[in-house]
Amino acid sequence: MTHDSAIPIDQSLLWTLEEISKLVSRSGNPSETLTNIVNLIQRRFSTDVCSVYLLEADRATLVLAATIGLRAESVGRVRMRITEGLAGLVAEQMRPVGVSDTTTHPRFKYFRDAGEDPYRTFLGVPVVDRGVLQGVLVVQTAESRTFSDDDVRMLVMAGAQLAPIVEEARATEQFIVPAHQRLGELAQNLWWSWDDESTSLFRELNPLLWRELDHNPVALLQLTEMHALDDRASQLALHGRINYAYRRLQEYLTSKRTWGARHASVLGARLVAYFSAEFGLHESIPIYSGGLGVLAGDHLKSASDLGIPLVGVGLYYDQGYFRQRLDREGWQHEDYIDLDNGQLPLQPAIARGAPLIIEINTRSGPIAARVWKLAVGRNTLLLLDSNIDGNRPEDRELTARLYGGDERVRIRQELLLGIGGVKALNALGIVPGVVHLNEGHSAFAALELVRRRMETEGVDAYEAMRRVSAQIVFTTHTPVPAGHDCFASHLVEEHLGPVRDALGLDAGTFMALGRVHAADPSEQFCMTVLALKLSHRANAVSSLHGQVSRAMWAPLFPGRRVEHVPIGHITNGVHVTSWLAPQMKRLYDRHLGSDWLARSSEPGFSEAIDEVDDGELWETHQTLKAQLITVARRRAVQQAERRGEPAEVVAALRRVLSPDTLTIGFARRFATYKRANLVLQDLEEVASLVNHPQMPVQFIFAGKAHPHDAPGKGVLQQIARLMRDLRFAGKILFIEDYDINVGRYLVQGVDVWLNNPRRPLEACGTSGQKVVLNGGLNLSVLDGWWAEAYDGLNGFAIGIGEVHSSTVVHDARDGSALLRVLRDQVVPLYYHRDVDGLPREWIGRMKRAIRTLGWRFSADRMVMDYVRNAYIPAAGGTSCSEPGRF
Repeated sequence: MTHDSAIPIDQSLLWTLEEISKLVSRSGNPSETLTNIVNLIQRRFSTDVCSVYLLEADRATLVLAATIGLRAESVGRVRMRITEGLAGLVAEQMRPVGVSDTTTHPRFKYFRDAGEDPYRTFLGVPVVDRGVLQGVLVVQTAESRTFSDDDVRMLVMAGAQLAPIVEEARATEQFIVPAHQRLGELAQNLWWSWDDESTSLFRELNPLLWRELDHNPVALLQLTEMHALDDRASQLALHGRINYAYRRLQEYLTSKRTWGARHASVLGARLVAYFSAEFGLHESIPIYSGGLGVLAGDHLKSASDLGIPLVGVGLYYDQGYFRQRLDREGWQHEDYIDLDNGQLPLQPAIARGAPLIIEINTRSGPIAARVWKLAVGRNTLLLLDSNIDGNRPEDRELTARLYGGDERVRIRQELLLGIGGVKALNALGIVPGVVHLNEGHSAFAALELVRRRMETEGVDAYEAMRRVSAQIVFTTHTPVPAGHDCFASHLVEEHLGPVRDALGLDAGTFMALGRVHAADPSEQFCMTVLALKLSHRANAVSSLHGQVSRAMWAPLFPGRRVEHVPIGHITNGVHVTSWLAPQMKRLYDRHLGSDWLARSSEPGFSEAIDEVDDGELWETHQTLKAQLITVARRRAVQQAERRGEPAEVVAALRRVLSPDTLTIGFARRFATYKRANLVLQDLEEVASLVNHPQMPVQFIFAGKAHPHDAPGKGVLQQIARLMRDLRFAGKILFIEDYDINVGRYLVQGVDVWLNNPRRPLEACGTSGQKVVLNGGLNLSVLDGWWAEAYDGLNGFAIGIGEVHSSTVVHDARDGSALLRVLRDQVVPLYYHRDVDGLPREWIGRMKRAIRTLGWRFSADRMVMDYVRNAYIPAAGGTSCSEPGRF
């Protein structure tokens, strides 16, 4: 709104209530109204600054709500207790305060973001409505000025006229900034995605659109007109909740009282750079395929919560991973969509005042990439994007798809990730003290670090490798030999030739860096071998995986016994608030104490779970199960309608699954070694289980097979076809297009989580960990994390951990064991009820699982282990250590 020219400058400094009401009615927005009024006051009093600070609901804190003269972006951010600052003094004493030089006053408080440095003269008066303090009205000038008694009296009267407006604004809690602005700022930091209160704000604005947009708040706000958004927020009385969520985000970002500040302060000067080919942060940012990416996303989130200074480095795939679509025969098809980066919370990384572009030289020409920034709580994720002008068409498509293309595409992607990632960090002035390589995809980063160390310290390649390896932490996730990327020598020379030249190494010596047998010219260049050779600290992701990895890579360390191979283990964990159902969180809040999240990685934090009423825990779980079934039915219907299924098929899918039936979930990548169809080895036995008249069982499957994995697609098709088998209709359901959202509903709602890989090929299996705190039980082969977690009473085991050299024998034995434990243990225990209809022994196992597993397999515990055992030593921050220890 423009200044009101109807009020001549030579009239009284005050205005009529009618004029004020016109301002309010014209604006329709309390924030804008306050801004217009302070504008008028500033003009009438001929000052440089006029500001209004409002008293928050706690009546102990003032917040800058409107200003003319200070920085606009400081509105809502500048806060002070009424016991501090000059505005606080006005509020505390409920009287005018005038100061000719603010910097000399004992109550002066400097706010760097406010831009008030030039203004020395201060006059503040309380804003009081019907005897109750509402806020403080302040004017400031740059030139020295003595305010007269008349000035003070007139400003007091202006404050009195302003008071009813302020009181109304405080009542509606819209006084700081408009709802859309606050929500926009919330949407730009992924903190909202693990804060249920913030997530619910976006959902309640438009539930249908929210679902259609894959829960993307940036897209939601872009597609919602401002007036409609403000109207909806007013109808639902969301303004207070929006302000509260925004305030908690600011408090979260600025808090110095973190675990990291207490235990890892050395990383403040030598932060961690965390490289990963994929990051699974939220379903609206589909730059992940499965467990590796979700683990990386959980790692970033927990590092933020703990206050560990960390910057993630990855690639921006503008077509993401594929969207899965099944035909009527149950065969998987892959669809790719172009992501709109304008509808994602991405910002260009800026270096020297311009968007950052990095360039990598290869023998066949340079490859360039721009760099995006994504805020993940307190930390930042950098994403490299090769789809820019100047690149050749093949290079523009390098970052189009995750895990797409042939070996040449793969090595170029990994070149961008590793060497390009280090270049991006350097261009942004980020000098990490620790470089964490999450899997071998990013191992080329070590070579660029070596090159830079040679350049900056004047040493040769071997000395630079020794120095660089001390700061590198490498995590291997793959117990399957075929899962380790290897490249032919001609591809290595084409893409790494310029780096080899800079290192001063001949081709044979360079290739040896990626070979187990250095002198074998037939051996390809393995990224895992390179990472192991150039990292001082390497770890697997579970205890059993550590044993497997040491045996797998023992040839790299000739002369050492397998148990002395320098690969330790840090068992993976999951980010609790990303996967915990809100209903379960509220139950924990009531019974474990409001601070339970801060203690969730400590042994014994959940001891009080045993005191929770069995009925309350069971009812909460049943609510989540009903929610899962509702979502599963809806998706099944949508997918059937897309396939053009007959009306009777669609109608039947509206009624699939029963909330009263034991529900078993299986969701993961459909690699054949994960044996999604293990339970189907004896279909007649399975049919008897699902159709038992008193104790029926039902299965929900989800997952994707790699586009080039025909055997995996065959397993998927076998399961999908069972939905059309009359013996299993309504009892077996396959949910298409598995992603974080589908996974969230599954881990929160199933009774049992099934995991049956071919031991020992499961590195960890974090999906089962997500089930624990939501009240589900694990039924798993003793592999990965379950091998170190199962105690006989906190879930169920398939077999006793035996393996066999014949996969046929191995699978047959495990298939029989699975059906046996289902028939003899799981099903009877679930349906054994007391007079109240409660499965007391089952609930006892639920509680035991929460108590014994919840703290051990949280991402907070995992990140703490990395900090203590890897990051701090790599950063040179230990006071005592033993040589040769991980």
